[in-house]
This record gives sequence, structure tokens and C-alpha cells, in this order.
Amino acid sequence: MLLGPADPLPVRPQRVLVNGSAGSGKTTLARALAERLDLPHTELDGLFHGPGWTPRAEFLDDVRALAASDRWVTEWQYGDARPLLLERCDLLVWLDLPRRVSMWRVTRRTLRRRWRREVLWNGNVEGPLHRILADSEHIVRWAWTSYPRAAERVTVALAERPDLTVVRLRGAREVERWLARIDGNGGGPGPRR
Repeated sequence: MLLGPADPLPVRPQRVLVNGSAGSGKTTLARALAERLDLPHTELDGLFHGPGWTPRAEFLDDVRALAASDRWVTEWQYGDARPLLLERCDLLVWLDLPRRVSMWRVTRRTLRRRWRREVLWNGNVEGPLHRILADSEHIVRWAWTSYPRAAERVTVALAERPDLTVVRLRGAREVERWLARIDGNGGGPGPRR
């Protein structure tokens, strides 16, 4: 069931996935939803990245444990993790922002993290900026090439789980308006405040 920002949710969600391209605001929205719905948020990047940007061997075991729990909010990323989370979620929020917005955000975020030497998951920091040109897997280049896959994932999810509620948000104003209507008691869009 595909809903827009003004449509009420049929039930209070307990297991929420946030889908979108890199830079779309998945983690920001996941944190806000977790707070509004009083659900625990697990940042999937923190489970995946070990020291030195190496994938953690326990990643999929950690994802299985997360998916099996009764209440959570997380980002829908990493190919091996997606089916485990999709099987158990009861709400998928799709951040379908324009490519230019996502690219601006991921570029700005990457520059900020590098300049400030922000410590990310398990002690990692953004690498030198010249890697944007040399590394095909650099987050900025990857964001550009992987952008269309966010929409493709939703199409597949709805085919596999026609019962799944999907909320499509197409811009920052829709995200803000929808989030403002999320009510901590019912979990669905309620009266405007």
C-alpha cells in the first residue's frame, strides 16, 4: 500500500525501515521517528563498518538479531541485510528526494566530516577528499551511480510484500509535514499541532 504524506497510517508501526539514496536523510529521519514513536534506533552503518572501514564479520548476525526484535527503526541499506529487515518491517518510509538534493547533502556532509575530522562508526573518519576522483566506491560517486536503486527497491518490496505500508516523501517539506503529524501515542499522522 503506497501512501503519501497526508495519508493516515493504518496501524502504529513497531518496526520501521527508512529507504532512500545516500544523502537523502535516512538516518536523520530514522532518529526523529524513533524519538516520536518511542522506538529504539539502530544505525546500520554502525553495525557494518569496523575499524579501518572494514566490514564487521558479525554484521549479518547483528542484523538478524535486530530484525527478530519486536521494536526498531533503522535505515534500509546493505544488500545482504535488506531482505532480513524487509521480512519483519511493518512500515517502509521512502525518501524519494530529487537527485540534486541528495547529491548536495551527501557532498556537504562528506566535506564537513572531513574538515572537522568527525569520528564516525568504530573510530573511522572520512578519507582524503582527492579520493572522490580516484575511488569509484567513494560515497559521493557511489551516491550518484546508486541513486536510481532506491526507487527500484521499493518496487521490489511492494511486489514481495503487497501488504506492506510504504510512505513516499518527495521533498524536505513533505518530510517535515509528515513527521510533524506523527503522534507518539498512535504512531500515525494525527491532528496538526
